[in-house]
Amino acid sequence: MQKEIIDSGVLLNDQGKLTQVGWARHQNLDCNLEKVNFYQIKFLQKFRVKRWDYYAIFTPRRFFSATIADLGYAGNIFVYTLNFKTGDLYEEGIVVPLGKNIDLPRNSTQGNAHFSNKNLSLDFELEDNVRKLTVSWPGFHDNLGIEAEISLAQPDEHESINIVIPIGSKRFYYNRKINCLPASGRIQYGEEKEILSPESSLGSLDWGRGVWEYSSFWKWASASGFLADGRTIGVNMGGGFGDTSQASENAFFINGILHKLDTVTIDYSPENYTAPWYFSDNHDRLSLEFVPFKERVAETKLGVIDSEVHQIFGHYSGHVVCDNGERIEVKDLVGFAEDHKARW
Repeated sequence: MQKEIIDSGVLLNDQGKLTQVGWARHQNLDCNLEKVNFYQIKFLQKFRVKRWDYYAIFTPRRFFSATIADLGYAGNIFVYTLNFKTGDLYEEGIVVPLGKNIDLPRNSTQGNAHFSNKNLSLDFELEDNVRKLTVSWPGFHDNLGIEAEISLAQPDEHESINIVIPIGSKRFYYNRKINCLPASGRIQYGEEKEILSPESSLGSLDWGRGVWEYSSFWKWASASGFLADGRTIGVNMGGGFGDTSQASENAFFINGILHKLDTVTIDYSPENYTAPWYFSDNHDRLSLEFVPFKERVAETKLGVIDSEVHQIFGHYSGHVVCDNGERIEVKDLVGFAEDHKARW
């Protein structure tokens, strides 16, 4: 019973309630978080609103990610890179009290994200259907430093998976995930420089806004890559939070066109994250085996913030079935799957 949102409008009404629940191919609801209304003491509400822009880049040689997040009472800035050949994974992150110097756009369709201090700067700009990422962190990993200038093309017809779901009676999640954005530019880590080409490199965006329960859990799986015939393929699957009866985030994309899935079962072992994972849907349109090759564990334990994520990198193989019935074989598609527990 997935419900597609067709009409444009605002996310929240004057009472702070969701105006619509469902999924969409493009972001068509204005994220009017100023209407949030779930605490009697109004000024406390801003400390429970979560906002983030998380970018991921898949190149032939590496995975690169940069995030600007505001958790209400603290910001979180982090960058990491994984070398596929050597398995070397390096990550740096900082917690920003009260989100000082963090700017995040109201919507994913316009506006820029920014953070800077004396040690680093991140800029995510959107202009003329191009998302431009600029990262400068000279002290990254023992002063080896990391720099990135990346452009991600996003034509108007490029579809994404957007969901609006309630969490309990007063909270909600508004999320947009865009896969398979052709990437160009450069990434430089220490003396190692990589030039990105849209024929071989793709980016994705996880744009999230909402009010969550303090104790939360979710699973998320994503990949952006190329099929043997040159078409792009992206997958996005997840759950574990909120009421997804009318809108799951489960979908795959062929050349930027969304193929919506209903329920996806994710079979894995929390006692052994590096064992194979299995993904299947309830309409026999997706069957994928995920074979891990690298585990990333990220923990944040700072009083009220207690977060632990196991992000597993690996290869997806199996098949998907498009809306028109075309069966597409998937082989060794590089992506990730994660298990995330948070008190935030």
